Amino acid sequence: MKKIANIITASRIIFSIAILFFPPLSPMFYVLYGAAGLTDMIDGTVARKTNTVSAFGAKLDTIADFIFVAVCLIKLLPILDIPIWLYIWIAVIAIIKVINIISGAVMFKKLIALHTVMNKITGALLFLLPFTLSFIELKYSTIVVCAAATFTAIQEGYLIRTGRKYV
Repeated sequence: MKKIANIITASRIIFSIAILFFPPLSPMFYVLYGAAGLTDMIDGTVARKTNTVSAFGAKLDTIADFIFVAVCLIKLLPILDIPIWLYIWIAVIAIIKVINIISGAVMFKKLIALHTVMNKITGALLFLLPFTLSFIELKYSTIVVCAAATFTAIQEGYLIRTGRKYV
């Protein structure tokens, strides 16, 4: 029972790698993508409920998240027609996030990772994005995601700089 959360997290790595072997937006892509997303939603909850939260589990979760995101980018970027304004908006969000990371490191002498409600909403919107591609044009769905991400990044900066880092 102690390892169940880590097994759930490790399965995200397996699902993510398996995505590489299927065409983007195919039924198997969506099954594996959904399974990987589900593991991301439940592994932390399982670890907390079973009192098995660990530094190893947190690192494994970060690695699994990185692999999942990298695989999704590898599969989706080549098939999406992304307008230049969207790349610019994403770059601005990334710059704000980097400034927040640097601010947190300077102020608190450690990396600050906030888990705000808006951060979770933004993550959920980003996760749902591939499911909307067949019925909402990318340029419209990404406006919602980028608006939420921009608000979240600004909120994180505010919380870090005012010392309210654990909201």
